[in-house]
Amino acid sequence: MSRIDAKFAQLRAEGKKAFVAYVMAGDPNYDIGLDIVKGLPGAGVDIIELGMPFTDPMADGITIQLAGQRALEGGQTLEKTLQYARELRKTDDTTPIVMMGYYNPIYSRGVDRFLSDAVAAGIDGLIIVDLPPEEDDELCIPAQAAGINFIRLATPTTDDKRLPKVLQNTSGFVYYVSVTGITGTAEAQAADVAPEVARIKAKTNLPVIVGFGIKTPAAAENIASIADGAVVGSAIVDRIANGDSLADVLAFVKTLSDGAHRG
Repeated sequence: MSRIDAKFAQLRAEGKKAFVAYVMAGDPNYDIGLDIVKGLPGAGVDIIELGMPFTDPMADGITIQLAGQRALEGGQTLEKTLQYARELRKTDDTTPIVMMGYYNPIYSRGVDRFLSDAVAAGIDGLIIVDLPPEEDDELCIPAQAAGINFIRLATPTTDDKRLPKVLQNTSGFVYYVSVTGITGTAEAQAADVAPEVARIKAKTNLPVIVGFGIKTPAAAENIASIADGAVVGSAIVDRIANGDSLADVLAFVKTLSDGAHRG
């Protein structure tokens, strides 16, 4: 059983929904970013989404684009992002870590080398935004053979004809993008999301987690109530960009995790 599978089994036993937090590795700098990541489990985060900074992030709104720029300007690399996982694993061997980003840095490193390093670092899953199911041979199938879950995005435009292809070879959980567009823009509405989550769950036994457009504890609670959990990214990254202290960032994350767990 993977760490992701074990986490969802634990949450089901506790009668809770999952809270997933996204942060950009290396934002606002390596050391503070690492302290934030290390503090997330204690703030109630069930799964950590670790952003891989990239120069051309096509799915990200301005908040996460700027976070990636700050990280890159500070010298963050894919190797340093893997080091975050290694550092967390020194004290935490249960919280799943999912790396989220784009294929180019992985391709540049080499798929075999990347997967070997990711397994050794304690990475549990990958969300690679720009690799569709038609490219599964590139990374998805090798990742799963290495024991790393490959998590796919479904969106409001994923119709019934496309959905089976999206679900093919997906593992860990399905990430439902609640709004049409980029991160950090429109707000997710539970009434709109609920039938889409139900449609996906009718086709898979995997948990369905909803992200994009969730900014408050109340929104996290509302979305988690109709799915298996909620993801918050931009609202957390905004606090980091504003220069909030580590304690304040983690306190805000705790309000979000409490909301999702109530869901």
